[in-house]
Amino acid sequence: MSQQQVGTQAGQAGQAGQAGQNCVSLRGRVSSSPIERELPSGDVIVTLRVVVVREKTPMSTKSKQSSDWVDCVAWGGRVKRSVARWQVGDVVEIEGALRRRFFRMEARTSTRVEVEVLSGRLLERAA
Repeated sequence: MSQQQVGTQAGQAGQAGQAGQNCVSLRGRVSSSPIERELPSGDVIVTLRVVVVREKTPMSTKSKQSSDWVDCVAWGGRVKRSVARWQVGDVVEIEGALRRRFFRMEARTSTRVEVEVLSGRLLERAA
């Protein structure tokens, strides 16, 4: 039913630096309600978590874990409105890019790796 494809491909070095590709494609179930949050910068984002089936790969062959969760964040207006309507249990498809975001928590700097949702669609509404 659900499958995960995460692809990154390093390209040849270009005139302006390293060229590459950062494309993420996920199909899975929404596992946390989308939450709209305002960042200290004033930006408003919508965050959610998606659970995807863990396909068997050389790394995961011996693992008993059958799924992975992926934190996702929508920044763009249209995508935020669409994602905000999703519900826990909905089957969705997300296209985006892997991002590492830095932020301050209390007196220290923290980091988070997330998928920036560039487009998404509802495939099946939760029962």
